[in-house]
Amino acid sequence: MKSLLLTAILIITMGTPALTESNDQPYKGFQTRDIASLSPKDIEELQSGAGWGMALPAELNGYPGPAHVLELQTELALTSSQVAEMQMIYEVMKSEAVVQGTVLIQAERALDQGFKSGELSLSKLRILIADAEAARANLRYIHLSRHLTSFDILSTEQISQYSELRGYTSDPCQTVPDGHDVEMWRKHNGCDDN
Repeated sequence: MKSLLLTAILIITMGTPALTESNDQPYKGFQTRDIASLSPKDIEELQSGAGWGMALPAELNGYPGPAHVLELQTELALTSSQVAEMQMIYEVMKSEAVVQGTVLIQAERALDQGFKSGELSLSKLRILIADAEAARANLRYIHLSRHLTSFDILSTEQISQYSELRGYTSDPCQTVPDGHDVEMWRKHNGCDDN
């Protein structure tokens, strides 16, 4: 009996460091990133002008985005005029988002480099943070404003159908709409919160 108890204690004790390591080191591996605050996938999204989840307040509250509207143009029975308007909105948005995404990447890189240099002052830190947050705000405005513009082009029926096609009228944790990163979708919809 004593040897069984001793074995159990030994197993628990030996297993504890592995558990502690995974729970206490959530950023393990991040130190190898080019920019600490941005994953390679984040950088790719920003460089391509993708939404990066910035328009979720619009998207999830009934304001369709131009990229997804264009993807669903057949199902939404868009008129040729609606397609042309949506295409123009999308192209301008994407162009502006690529430029502003690059600004954000550069601002985050400067912030990262400030810490790497070991010579960062509090006043310089304030400036670097302000630059990064201004770039993020500008990028977010680019994406959110196009959802507002898109909303005015679609009929009430099309907006309702869009929400249904994107899976917003059902349990968001059961179906991840096409075009969404599964992990990010589940995170933003609180699917894994228990």
